[in-house]
Amino acid sequence: MKEKLKDLLRELMAIPGVSGKEQKVVRVLVDKFTGLADQLEVDPFGNIIATLQGKKPGPKLMLAAHSDEIGAIVKSVEQNGFIRFEKIGGTVDALLLGRQVGINGHFGVVGVKAGHLMSDKERNEVTKHRDLYIDMGVSSDQEIAEMGIKIGDPIYQWPYFHEFYNKDRVVGKALDDRIGCAALLVLFEQLQDREFAGTLYGVITVQEEVGLRGAQMVSFNLKPDFAVAIDTMPAGDTPDVNFIKELPIAIGQGPAIQVLSGGGARGMLLNPIMEHILDQSCRKAKIDYQKTVFVGGNTDAAAIHLAAGGIVAGALTVPRRYSHSPVEVMDLNDAVGLVRALEILVEDIHLYEDLKFTDL
Repeated sequence: MKEKLKDLLRELMAIPGVSGKEQKVVRVLVDKFTGLADQLEVDPFGNIIATLQGKKPGPKLMLAAHSDEIGAIVKSVEQNGFIRFEKIGGTVDALLLGRQVGINGHFGVVGVKAGHLMSDKERNEVTKHRDLYIDMGVSSDQEIAEMGIKIGDPIYQWPYFHEFYNKDRVVGKALDDRIGCAALLVLFEQLQDREFAGTLYGVITVQEEVGLRGAQMVSFNLKPDFAVAIDTMPAGDTPDVNFIKELPIAIGQGPAIQVLSGGGARGMLLNPIMEHILDQSCRKAKIDYQKTVFVGGNTDAAAIHLAAGGIVAGALTVPRRYSHSPVEVMDLNDAVGLVRALEILVEDIHLYEDLKFTDL
């Protein structure tokens, strides 16, 4: 399973899919789900819905990973060919300088003022993205037009994937959430004997990085009884993070259950029913897993649990270092554990059909 996940991840991470322009990723995933699902469709918004029927009647379960990645969009082109841009999703300005990017298959770089020319103030301040530009290696806006680049085109991080000396650990762009997409594909392969009750919806959502939009729409349409978002989350096991105080989550220690995500009025408190289901599934799968309170972000579960009158939902996440950078790092063993836990969850979901909020 581990090598299968690695191969899928390598392939999916190479495909550009900035929020709102996920078509290339969606086309590849539709092709891969073909033959694994009883029914396969792409809704008007771009969400993939792969349906698998169990051998017996039972609840409706939705498992959702998102296809989109953070990036940027072409805002304007200067006469000398330099491109101005706006960000899409949670890209940090400090990580933009010198970044390798792509536009319509063409290579470019985010320009950076030579250190020899910087003032002391410039050296010590983060340059805002609106003051940055992209160099496509041309000298005029006419050449940009000849390349087929126009206002509104997506700008993506140039594809990057490498293994470390420890081959279980990999690095690249868009681990968030191509590892979730890969995990869902592998899970569907594992479930071809259909030894479960009810209906399984494997959903690949769009526009997660800009407001969980695809998940919100598909949840209202499918109205599942239970739902789990398959995503990634930051890890706190690096020298620049106070592990205990800020984020006691590490790569290589198993997938993580978010008991609280987002924090404040916009956060999601994990439903006790789903917390019980996820705990039981991880334990029965005999995997290492982690639990966390994470206020720095949300998953699709935050939109799903408020849809269609309220859905029992949660998230199972793969920890990754250097979140939303071109060098996100993960341990493949965490993804293997995630798939094993989800396989148990699917097989046992009928056991929780009559479980009530007040039972726990």
